[in-house]
Amino acid sequence: MNNTFKDLSLGFQHVLAMYAGAILVPIIVGGALGFNSAQLTYLVAIDIFMCGVATFFQVWKNRYFGLGLPVVLGCTFTAVLPMIDIGTHYGVSAIYGAVLVSGIFVMIIAPFFSHLVKFFPPVVTGSVVTIIGVTLIPVAMNNMAGGQGAPDFGSTENLILSFTVLVLIIILNRFAKGFIRSISILIGILTGTVIAAFMGKVNFQAVHDASWLAIGKPFYFGTPTFEIAPIITMIIVAVVSMVESTGVFFALSDICGKKLTREDLVRGYRSEGLAYTLGAIFNAFPYTTFSQNVGLVQMSGVRKNKIIYIMVAMLICLGLIPKIAAAATVIPTAVLGGAMLAMFGTVMAYGIKMLAKVDFSSEQNLFIVACSVGLGLGVTVVPDMFKVLPAELKILTNSGIVAGSLAAIALNVLFNVIGGKKKQAEVAVEKAS
Repeated sequence: MNNTFKDLSLGFQHVLAMYAGAILVPIIVGGALGFNSAQLTYLVAIDIFMCGVATFFQVWKNRYFGLGLPVVLGCTFTAVLPMIDIGTHYGVSAIYGAVLVSGIFVMIIAPFFSHLVKFFPPVVTGSVVTIIGVTLIPVAMNNMAGGQGAPDFGSTENLILSFTVLVLIIILNRFAKGFIRSISILIGILTGTVIAAFMGKVNFQAVHDASWLAIGKPFYFGTPTFEIAPIITMIIVAVVSMVESTGVFFALSDICGKKLTREDLVRGYRSEGLAYTLGAIFNAFPYTTFSQNVGLVQMSGVRKNKIIYIMVAMLICLGLIPKIAAAATVIPTAVLGGAMLAMFGTVMAYGIKMLAKVDFSSEQNLFIVACSVGLGLGVTVVPDMFKVLPAELKILTNSGIVAGSLAAIALNVLFNVIGGKKKQAEVAVEKAS
């Protein structure tokens, strides 16, 4: 009995560690695309459900899929802005068409990914993640003020709520330890919502209207459509996620004392591709490894897959109860904004951390970062810059993320792949002479 209670507690601890990230993504994306309360409730519920399903296929090691380590999957924050951008310009159906294609792409390239890594070194992935993080910050700032277009935008109440949440998260990260620190975002959101309720800024109507039981429906938001620019965008996001996940895979293998083979990595990549594909079919999200849960494995010292299977069962059960999902949709926008600034700032900081691995004594690497990040931010800030271009070219310039990412990849090939080979050849000639 004691062991069962302990296992359940450890499983629930993993749920809490990833729950804030799991509910924030659908709320942010759905809110930005103007979803009503019923659609938002579905999006949150199916996201929680699919987090469980995606995690199951990564933990369950078989011939074709699964890393077989205590990995937890959730929606990658690097996909938030691209999904909003795609939904705004091409419609919701284009989001899921792009996610579907990117999932299939990941499964196809999984066996060959080790040969493609040279096209995505830290100078490229760091630039892409930095661009995504920086361009997410305005979304957080608008929400801190109450949400763009809100009648009380910038009101004292909204600023008090958002900064209270942000300050609480900062305090917990400074003074709290272990598990409490790992769920600081969730604690900040819950505290801010309680304060907002006393201020009369929480409406529980969505919870009242939601049903007690519902199952996700394939293509809930309609049949996917396929557009070139969204597909390119989501493939770039998927490849960046694969690079990030590789680091997490090896970190977990080290913690668990299990050496990974090339076949293990291929199965792990395929599982992420499968997670993308299932997310597209059920109109959820692209899923990738959650690093905060890796920290929890290290902190608790519990390395058993059994605990993750328990967490999977909890997530699937929670995802089948729309009333619980609806409770997440009543969180005031200002409260979300405070948490979003911390989380999106972390995305940006992680991009900078990735760039810290780059050899900046090479001016070529400086040039790659300067041009790609500059172009990505420039297109985001001045979107009308390329409005006179033909539609065929605007596919590559409508999104700052696409423009900046393609620039980083192309410049890396020019300077480090082609240029690197040329330099090696010159060195070889010098040695021979």
